[in-house]
Amino acid sequence: MIIFLIRAAIYLGTAALGLLAGAWLLDDFHLATSGFIVAVVVFAVAQSILSPFIFRLTNRYAPAAIGGFGLISTLVALIVAASFSNGLSINGFSTWVLASLVVWAATTLGGWLLPLIFLKKRLAARDAGKSKA
Repeated sequence: MIIFLIRAAIYLGTAALGLLAGAWLLDDFHLATSGFIVAVVVFAVAQSILSPFIFRLTNRYAPAAIGGFGLISTLVALIVAASFSNGLSINGFSTWVLASLVVWAATTLGGWLLPLIFLKKRLAARDAGKSKA
């Protein structure tokens, strides 16, 4: 259960890092301080719900585009987060495209690196406990 909670925190953390990277790198990508947490939660929930759905659709109807499903789900999650929270606004077509790339890259890197940092000791301790039993 603790590992699940750590993974959920990592997922929210990578969503926050991705949105902050977008706000830092792109001029027309705006995060409001007052709605930041809501934007992060809405984005993370939308991404976690939409990713499997978009993967299945991509796999079924456009198998050649299967590698881009992460970008597509990130774009859709950004649209949802911008629509349902006052903390995120993105203006301009090129900013939407670049925001998808920046947020996807940041969340992907965070999704690979943060578990290695935070779960390595916990998983090693769990495995050591299993091998003793």
